[in-house]
Amino acid sequence: MAKVCIVCGKGVSSGHKVSHSNIKTNRRWRPNLQKVRIIVQGRPQREYVCTKCLKASKVQRAI
Repeated sequence: MAKVCIVCGKGVSSGHKVSHSNIKTNRRWRPNLQKVRIIVQGRPQREYVCTKCLKASKVQRAI
């Protein structure tokens, strides 16, 4: 299972790291994902959620 946000689908994006001499190497930008207990279809479940969705209260946290 890939690490993606269950709410918004945010995942890893890729691009180039560009040095001062303009040499390009591959790199990845990883989202800030947290594994939290949330309510999914009425049951508590551990899922990856990005911090932006957590802050915006787009998920209901399970206790």
